[in-house]
Amino acid sequence: QVQLVESGGGLVQAGGSLRLSCAASGYTFSRYIMGWFRQAPGKEREFVAAISRSGGSTLYVDSVKGRFTISRDNAKNTVYLQMNSLKPEDTAVYYCAAELNDLDYVPMSRAAYDYWGQGTQVTVSS
Repeated sequence: QVQLVESGGGLVQAGGSLRLSCAASGYTFSRYIMGWFRQAPGKEREFVAAISRSGGSTLYVDSVKGRFTISRDNAKNTVYLQMNSLKPEDTAVYYCAAELNDLDYVPMSRAAYDYWGQGTQVTVSS
């Protein structure tokens, strides 16, 4: 059974940093494309970043480019999201997601992902 468990969220002041982790279990991690999404109150869940199976390709939503970095450690079955220069508008519940696919690409669509974590709250105060 695939399980994704996020951690690392919390309360931080604007301009600060957080690193989110997503620990995966129950499957061969290196076969899965990994992504991060977020959902703010009253808004739809939106794409944040994704990383290919090998880690060689990444994709970001424009609003986080240059501030967030997605990475993965296939030996530790973990994907990370390093978030720097945080802004109040980054406040949301952050979810990691996994897609089983033989292609080494990075999808943005929620529909592409097969499994989801329970989410971790990130709150950025002004």
